[in-house]
Amino acid sequence: MSEVVYNRIAMLRAERGISRRELADALGVHYQTIGYLERGEYSPSLYLALRIAEFFEVAVEIIFSTAPFPRIGDSSERSVS
Repeated sequence: MSEVVYNRIAMLRAERGISRRELADALGVHYQTIGYLERGEYSPSLYLALRIAEFFEVAVEIIFSTAPFPRIGDSSERSVS
């Protein structure tokens, strides 16, 4: 079984206008680490995942998942009233 960790780091960075280098500096990691994380080439430690969530002020589950995130606008993501 492959241990893939999916994430929304790139999306959150883009929404907030933050560069990889700015995020890396805030987290105390090399900017290439952010690229590796975004591409799924590296899974973060629990500590780093929690720090990323803290930086973006969201729950860690908003950023990381063991299953692919639904595409934005996917009808299965819409709530039924």
